[in-house]
Amino acid sequence: MAQPGASELVVVVGPTASGKTELALRLAERFGGEIVGADSVQIYRGFDIGSGKPTAEEMARAPHHLVSVADPLVPIEASRFAEMAEEAVRAIRGRGRIPIVCGGTFLWVKALVWGLAPMPGADPELRREHEEIALREGRAGLHARLRAVDPESAGRLSPNDFVRVSRALEVLSLSGKTMSDWQREHGFREVRHKARLVGVHRAPGELDERIARRTEAWLRGGWIEEVRGLVAGGFEGARAMGSVGYREVLAHVRGALPAEELAPAIVRSTRVFVRRQRTWLRDQPVQMVTLD
Repeated sequence: MAQPGASELVVVVGPTASGKTELALRLAERFGGEIVGADSVQIYRGFDIGSGKPTAEEMARAPHHLVSVADPLVPIEASRFAEMAEEAVRAIRGRGRIPIVCGGTFLWVKALVWGLAPMPGADPELRREHEEIALREGRAGLHARLRAVDPESAGRLSPNDFVRVSRALEVLSLSGKTMSDWQREHGFREVRHKARLVGVHRAPGELDERIARRTEAWLRGGWIEEVRGLVAGGFEGARAMGSVGYREVLAHVRGALPAEELAPAIVRSTRVFVRRQRTWLRDQPVQMVTLD
């Protein structure tokens, strides 16, 4: 990979477990860069093991930004992430270094590189109504309501992702237009950064093996204990607890998922997530590289 231009933003993307962190570190070491996280779980304090958060040793190899900077009970929207990332990118360039964005939350990457559609603001009353529906009917019930009016958005969102499901319903109620329509009209045509997208090439079978090995390693490394600690600390209702892997571990901690079913359940959910990520990546000009 050639030296990035002064105004070029290097963005490391790819499916979870593909090796994005290692690629970003190598690029940072090679070009004198600093890493800006674009991960909607790694940004929260305490959600460490199951998010694949960089280790202390990895963070010592290059400065990191937007990792462990947010309280788990304070939702970070894509627009807020883009603001925070812009600040980090400006500061890194001000030091004469190369910003390298790294993460698997592709909406956040899109928000930073191409901007977001100018949708209506939040409505606390509507959000309270959605919380009541979720309490009565479960999060799946709220997701079913979204599926009835905006199947395209519902297809992209997990039923467990209360915040984003609520937001999609909120946008429709306030504007009379679905979030899918807003995004389609916007088309992410407002280029905010000249970006070079790079990723790690992995064959599907190899990635499946990496997902399985990583899941077992994280469970042996204290993931269940981490979730127990987060629950004890009052973070059971945090958005990140509904993410892939954490929701399965939480179900186990609650007694709803037996120990022998935990790892297979996490692997299945992760593979579904990877399929969604690959769908997005197919439409992007990503330069694929191979790691030794």
